[in-house]
Amino acid sequence: MPRLCAPKGELVKKFIYFALVVFLISVLLLGRETFSIAPSHVIPQPDRHPSPSPTPRPHSDAQTPGSPPEPIVFSLIMWSKSSATEGALLIKSIIMYSSRPTDIHIICDDAAERVVRSRLSLLERPLHQVRVWYYKPGWQGMLDRVEREGSIQTDHSAGLPGLMKLFIHEILPSNVTKSIFVDTDAFFISDPTLLWNIFDTLRPRTAIVMASHPDQDAPEWNNASRICSCVMLLDLAKLRKERLMHSSVYAKINPDNPGKALSTAAFRAMYGLPGGDGKGRYTNVRLGDQGYWWAIVDYHKNIFEPLSFDFEVTSCLMDTYLTGLGADTIAEKEELKHQIHIEHTPQEGKAVLPKLLHFNCLHGTDIYMNWPGWNDPKDGLNVRWGDAMRYHNGYKWIWLNQGDRKKPRHNLEMYTIDKVVFADEQALKRHMQANKHGHHH
Repeated sequence: MPRLCAPKGELVKKFIYFALVVFLISVLLLGRETFSIAPSHVIPQPDRHPSPSPTPRPHSDAQTPGSPPEPIVFSLIMWSKSSATEGALLIKSIIMYSSRPTDIHIICDDAAERVVRSRLSLLERPLHQVRVWYYKPGWQGMLDRVEREGSIQTDHSAGLPGLMKLFIHEILPSNVTKSIFVDTDAFFISDPTLLWNIFDTLRPRTAIVMASHPDQDAPEWNNASRICSCVMLLDLAKLRKERLMHSSVYAKINPDNPGKALSTAAFRAMYGLPGGDGKGRYTNVRLGDQGYWWAIVDYHKNIFEPLSFDFEVTSCLMDTYLTGLGADTIAEKEELKHQIHIEHTPQEGKAVLPKLLHFNCLHGTDIYMNWPGWNDPKDGLNVRWGDAMRYHNGYKWIWLNQGDRKKPRHNLEMYTIDKVVFADEQALKRHMQANKHGHHH
């Protein structure tokens, strides 16, 4: 029986058609990888490779079916190998518990980036998308920005990098509109989505959320211990719009009306003139950046809301409210009876249900996981939380590879931004370019 064959001409046509389809698909895929339509001044462009936009997706409960949820956005500061060793555990806990994609923006030095990258390199198949940006303002860049502000300085161990908490909104790209800030000596024991969702509950003007402890009385610190800038929700878009921090640059942009920063009046109301005569710097501010945040939120009460103590279970001053592991069947009413430092605070009448642990004021060690007290079976903090620290510290990074082995749906993306330009200098640059174009026309 003769075989049925297609005429030779038809085979050639089919081959050409097939080759054309393959070519078009290749072009489309290449284009998708190569071209970015986002404005270049907004998106960090690391190593000349296209960077995905770090813009959080529009926050909406009515998500289209099949669309990924918006990422939770963190802004962290790690300056040194030891702070990054702590911060890496914080990041591990975020990925452990997060039920949605995560964007993490880290203001850091080279040593810190190396530590975090070495840990994250073990993350090959995360359950949800994880994207990390490393911002390098450099020591001189940070000094220069503080110099342009003109009045602040610090006596705190966190030093100059600690002051950068006041400038997160100027370092991160303008399309990152809100973020959670957490100190490196803390970690989550719950889904960070619970903290992120608080943004949806805030008043329209609120730009800053942190724990409030009005029961604390420390005149030697100007009562700055009545807040803790260790865990904050920051509406970065509002802080940019309202201009949180002063810069000498604004007088160059508009000499007749440079405008005023929120912080200027706040600092003067609490601490007087900088240097005593308005020509120096503040020497009477304690607790580093926290002393400045305290002045800001005490003066501008309309942009501040208190954070639940659930997210600030701290070993410093609060003794973790005397809550901890154990007595697992206790009722909330009974638990509340045993807790301390809650009366006369926004938490009054509500039991603290821990979601984030903060191990600060553990003196004598650079890395809180190495604190000698963890080896003391009689130490109260160790009794309450030592097992939690050991579990999270010992949890292997490779255990976070929870995506499908054969077809992982998500991956880890990391980007380095080597030359950070603060927002005030970006504004000056835009002004000068506009003037230049204006003269040409």
